[in-house]
Amino acid sequence: MWFIFALLSAVFAALTSILAKVGIDGVNSNLATAIRTMVVVAMAWGMVFLTNTQGGIPEISRKSWLFLILSGLATGASWLCYYRAIQIGEVSKVVPIDKLSVVITLVMAGVFLHEKFTPKSAIGCLLIGAGTLVMVL
Repeated sequence: MWFIFALLSAVFAALTSILAKVGIDGVNSNLATAIRTMVVVAMAWGMVFLTNTQGGIPEISRKSWLFLILSGLATGASWLCYYRAIQIGEVSKVVPIDKLSVVITLVMAGVFLHEKFTPKSAIGCLLIGAGTLVMVL
């Protein structure tokens, strides 16, 4: 089931890039990011209430709060940079560079989460890196 959600995530991320590039025309990238974020916030809280999971808020640990907040800050920084990049650059070049996050994530997962970096992971990282270079040069 995780694979289906991951695939859907990729499809929606692709749609996000195309829709954002069209929508950001003539709009300040920070303002566009804020508008997008408001929609995401409304959608996320809508799902919380739709699934009746709002009761779990008091059980969230301080550690979880801290790391969720830090994750939110990282997401915000990523979105602000991404929107500025697609506003001033070609989306077909910005997106492959943005997807280098896969390589960076695998390295960070190994360093910070002690996840195994297998030969298959290394080959995948090299291919993603090479593919990115081919697409943007």
